[in-house]
Amino acid sequence: MPFIGTLICILQLMNEYFKIGKLAASFGLKGELVLQHSLGKKTALKGLETIFVEEGKDNFMPYFIEGTSVKNDAEVYIKLEGIDSKETARKLTPKEVWLAVEDFKNFAAKSAPIAMLGFHLINDDGEDLGEIVEVIEQPHQVLCAILLNGKEALIPIHQESLDKIDQKNRKVYVTLPDGLLDIYR
Repeated sequence: MPFIGTLICILQLMNEYFKIGKLAASFGLKGELVLQHSLGKKTALKGLETIFVEEGKDNFMPYFIEGTSVKNDAEVYIKLEGIDSKETARKLTPKEVWLAVEDFKNFAAKSAPIAMLGFHLINDDGEDLGEIVEVIEQPHQVLCAILLNGKEALIPIHQESLDKIDQKNRKVYVTLPDGLLDIYR
């Protein structure tokens, strides 16, 4: 598939699913897993029926949830239907976990960096740089991935660069260092 076709497929998938974390480890003898998430709040994911595990590049497999419980602020114990042994559970680690858009909206904290997924990044000149397709949390800053001129661009978001977040219009306003965008253009 040509590059543009691949890019369109990736964007369609990213509009349907949001990456929330990964299955970090197996737990116990009956196939429980530890889901590390970046939803920004302590949650047991009560009411969530399905997660999607990335089996291969852009290949998502649905798994139905039998039960969950909170481990800590960023981790949940999760039991999936059909995963009944430690060995079977281990085959799912460390795979990335995605949620459907509606489920993501229900479980992500509004103040969590991951909640910026799908927002548009606007620079101090008022230019729409594109949609945030991935949020990468680091100790002292957050990196927002956008597609700029067909290439992935990583934009640092921290206290000095973030101007405001417009929740209603789904926009993130930033002041970027001189020359940063030149790297990607």
